[in-house]
Amino acid sequence: MPRRTATMLASTLMLIALLCAGVFIKVPYSEMSPGPTVNTLGEHDGEPVLQISGRKTYPTTGHLNMTTVRVTSADYNMNLVEAVYGWLAHDNKVVPHDTLYPDGKTEEQSTQENAEEFSQSQESAKVAALRELDIPVKSWVIVSTVVKDTPAEGRLHAGDVIKAVDGKAVKAPGDVAKLVTEHKAGEDVVFTIVPAKEQAAAEKKNRTATRTEDVTITTAESDDSGEDRAIVGISAGTDHTFPFTVDIKLADVGGPSAGLMFALGIVDKLTPGSLTGGKFVAGTGTIDDEGKVGPIGGIEMKTVGARAKGAQYFLTPKDNCAAASRDVPDGLTLVEVDTIDDAVKALGDIRGGRTDDLPKCAKS
Repeated sequence: MPRRTATMLASTLMLIALLCAGVFIKVPYSEMSPGPTVNTLGEHDGEPVLQISGRKTYPTTGHLNMTTVRVTSADYNMNLVEAVYGWLAHDNKVVPHDTLYPDGKTEEQSTQENAEEFSQSQESAKVAALRELDIPVKSWVIVSTVVKDTPAEGRLHAGDVIKAVDGKAVKAPGDVAKLVTEHKAGEDVVFTIVPAKEQAAAEKKNRTATRTEDVTITTAESDDSGEDRAIVGISAGTDHTFPFTVDIKLADVGGPSAGLMFALGIVDKLTPGSLTGGKFVAGTGTIDDEGKVGPIGGIEMKTVGARAKGAQYFLTPKDNCAAASRDVPDGLTLVEVDTIDDAVKALGDIRGGRTDDLPKCAKS
């Protein structure tokens, strides 16, 4: 056999061997890629994404698309060949497995957490949207969860409204922990509450619950390593009553990153005229009750997915601008937003053709 042929054959066999080895070598990485994008002003699976009843709504045009990212599952074992391909691919991103599934979370745990965050983001989107329109929203602090085998178990219940702790009025969830930790472990703390059943009955009759009761709980010491503080074993949250019904119908989506786009969709449907002026706008970002927009993960994948569907503008959380600007898809303008008010003003510029006035993300 000629030496050249033998060398080529040996090289080919070596390459095949390396590829085969790469298939069997598992690496601790996961992959992210652009996911579906859905118009919050339109329909999904045959029904409107945003459904509002009890309040006048107005026709809308254009797009206000929320965006998503696909990720490999928690139990998927990526091999070396897949990792290398993902690193080389322009539209995919390979990241350490622990980035997506920290602390060894299972697929089920991650899915549950994402579902809870998605539900909370919908609630905050409604509150932020109505407050942007100066529509009053009633809110109060509640017992969000009760931890098993803690002093609060059986004494407080999820949904109980916390009016005061030790006679001091509670105005925000953070007040509860602050007041409890003023005690030492083993001391009594008094919660003034409206029981969850009483609150639910009052809401059903559209009235304010007035009957309260005091619950005395003996604090325990925190189990957290290195911490010496008193606890009762609850987490506090916020609940709201809306003056009309706003339903968000979108399944198979998790996480909090659609909050901004849901809020803008609600604002658009509740105001005359079109917020977008018929333009295709996509975006992302968490949102809190006060309308503050927060950063999200996978921004590069979301801009790619949005542009592939036809988006011309992408509303980008301020803290994501640097990462998003590193590789902007052709034809897509990144618009920096820090609050829902920023986003509404930017949409006004887009609608009016004042694109030079847009607060665009600066390239890093």
